[in-house]
Amino acid sequence: MNSLENQKHTILVVDDEASIRDILAARLSMVGYHVVTAADGEAALEAFRQTAPALVVLDVMMPKLDGYKVCQALRQVSSVPIIMLTALADVAERVTALELGADDYMVKPFSPKELEARIRSILRRVRQSTSLTSCLDIIQVGSLQIDINKQRAYKGAKHIPLTYIEFKLLEVLVKRGGTAISRHDLLQQVWGWSYASERHVDTRVVDVHITRLRAKVEANPKEPEFILTVRGTGYQFQQLHSGNEKTQHKSSTIYRSENPLGADK
Repeated sequence: MNSLENQKHTILVVDDEASIRDILAARLSMVGYHVVTAADGEAALEAFRQTAPALVVLDVMMPKLDGYKVCQALRQVSSVPIIMLTALADVAERVTALELGADDYMVKPFSPKELEARIRSILRRVRQSTSLTSCLDIIQVGSLQIDINKQRAYKGAKHIPLTYIEFKLLEVLVKRGGTAISRHDLLQQVWGWSYASERHVDTRVVDVHITRLRAKVEANPKEPEFILTVRGTGYQFQQLHSGNEKTQHKSSTIYRSENPLGADK
């Protein structure tokens, strides 16, 4: 992604340490992003309302509202990608951030260069997902309907509020329905991460998002029908069928956005 492409994106950087805000604002501005900063949780929410950023870099430990509460508040109104910054080395604390809806995390001290790479990776995938068309425009699996092009999912007639990462994870699984996909493959395809072999702990990111995704799409997350665990490997979506058994593939032009389930099945 070059600087001309980056200029299309506003990044909100939230951290109570002025030195971190200044460094990230300078570096991200140099590569073409428009950067908005906030020093506490309340200012972050106000900045988000005013600027509608493409991505949020969010510190955890902040005055007024901490990063966890800001993340929760953002997830009530938006699926904007969120990268959490945390000084807490404990895995449980990082998992908490993911469970609240963060898409990624970095532990302080961190490399600004790596953060830039993760921002590029997420925004690239957002751009590709919204610009590319698919032969599987709308997929119907039982009561679950997935609109690939519009990045929306429905359970019956009810819209399922998925974050970008959650939808991308669902899309990857669905497009390879019936095939087991390892956690490392999911990390690379959904997050674009290329990790050294010693960083196996990061596969926990996949498990957390699978849990969140199941809670939203499954009737009984403890006994999933759609997203299955493959012991010793990873996960797979149930086998897709071409007939009227479980799955039907239809053009997205069949459904109107205000009544996505209005067409005959």
